[in-house]
Amino acid sequence: MLKKLKVQNYALIQNLDIEFDNDFSTLTGETGAGKSILLGALSLALGSRADSSSLQNNENKCIVEATFSIEKYNLKYFFDKHDLDYEPNTLIRREINTSGKSRAFINDTPTNLNTLKELAVKLIDVHSQHQSLELNDNNFQLQVIDSVAQNSTLLNSYKTTFKKYKSLNKELDELKQIAKITAADYDYNLFQFNQLNNLNLADIDQKALEDELKLLNNADIIQQNLSSCFSILSNTEFNTLDQLKTVKQALYSIKDFYTEAEGLINRIESITIELKDISQDTELSVEKIESNPNRAQQLKESLDSLYEVMHKHQADTIDELLILEQQFLEKTEKQTSVNEDIANTEAELSKVLLQLHNLADELSKKRSETILPFTKKITQQLSELGMAHAIFNVNIESNSHFNPDGKDKITFLFSANKNHPPQNIAKIASGGEISRLMLSIKSILSESILLPTIIFDEIDTGVSGEIADKMASIMKRMALNMQVISITHLPQIAAQGKNHYKIYKKEDSKTVQTKIVKLTDTERIDEIARLLSGKAISKEAIENAKTLIN
Repeated sequence: MLKKLKVQNYALIQNLDIEFDNDFSTLTGETGAGKSILLGALSLALGSRADSSSLQNNENKCIVEATFSIEKYNLKYFFDKHDLDYEPNTLIRREINTSGKSRAFINDTPTNLNTLKELAVKLIDVHSQHQSLELNDNNFQLQVIDSVAQNSTLLNSYKTTFKKYKSLNKELDELKQIAKITAADYDYNLFQFNQLNNLNLADIDQKALEDELKLLNNADIIQQNLSSCFSILSNTEFNTLDQLKTVKQALYSIKDFYTEAEGLINRIESITIELKDISQDTELSVEKIESNPNRAQQLKESLDSLYEVMHKHQADTIDELLILEQQFLEKTEKQTSVNEDIANTEAELSKVLLQLHNLADELSKKRSETILPFTKKITQQLSELGMAHAIFNVNIESNSHFNPDGKDKITFLFSANKNHPPQNIAKIASGGEISRLMLSIKSILSESILLPTIIFDEIDTGVSGEIADKMASIMKRMALNMQVISITHLPQIAAQGKNHYKIYKKEDSKTVQTKIVKLTDTERIDEIARLLSGKAISKEAIENAKTLIN
């Protein structure tokens, strides 16, 4: 319940500090006294938009604090979820600085407005005249049925599954788009990969192949020159080795008297050994080298294929071609991977779709089962509120497609007069009828939801007399389950409150301020008498006020 409201520097409120009691409370005041200002300040604490125009004094910041007793409402999970300190008496504070920027706190821990609003809807329902217009909205009507049916857990499961369903649909569309793009290039990438792969690039030694081809292409001339070398060295009449032998013998003949001849002889022997090796190698090489046109043609074709591919891909080395081969392979595998992802996503989507169907059907079933007892209660309440011939029906239509709240569309149908078929509320209900119908709905909701506080801002619009008295009785019954505060102009309602608060303006030569006070028994009689007769309170009005209160 709302225990305390403290406001500083907001609109016409300089400093306000008021405590509220449990049960049924009424709040009255003359037109323009500041009831809307008080609700505006409370709305700030509940997360509404703020700006510097709300400040009474632009040199000071605005502070609104609302204290709620929440011990009985199982809200500790919310505080754990948002890493907030849980307190049985929870303090919400909103501050607006002179530039219009605001800060929000829950139990002195800074928080954002989304978190604040999420907590606020669990603490209080402020029903304004504007909210009565929501009765014409199909989404609001659906929320009412779900609240009465206590579909919260089921609806959360549906919403989670629906969110996953939407996400998977989006993912599937994106995968199909990728598949469409990659499919167009798949054949090209596969062809390029196969062309490179068939070359067995990793096994190719380009230089060795080129050297072998050069050798085969020049085998005849190589043989001729090697044979010539062999002949010159050792196979002709005047070969180099024989001549070196002659040179060596000449040096031997003078070594005894020419000392340097010994060194020359050693050098000649070294040259001779080397030339003999060369002679043998050239002879062996001549035997090894042979013309092989088939092998040469094979090498030429392999290298031509390699050169063609290198030119095609503007590659200078086989390593560059190997990198390209891997890239083409990855592109083709991506197409295969996307197709697998599509198949997996479609399979998962089918499972989620089945879950969604089951949850939507369960929601529809519970909603349908709720409608008859709900309409009976509403009709009974309306009869109690002076609408004996009222007809209230709820029409439920199931769509083939899924919506965020299921497949159902709920429409409230209403007729206030006998022999008139019920129609859409937006078309036929008057202000007074809307007020009574909305109070009846809120009354039934109070039995279904665990909510600490509800504030009615002139829900009695368009009614008076005995009907107002009946509306007050309904609010008193609601107060058995929650704290009910009714802002009213009607004495019949004000008189039935257990607690009575008055909003008034206090003026002096410099300022006009909005104040609020809890009335004593005597002050309450005077205030209800004022509601009955205006500013000039008569003795009869006083007696009528006492009668109403008693």
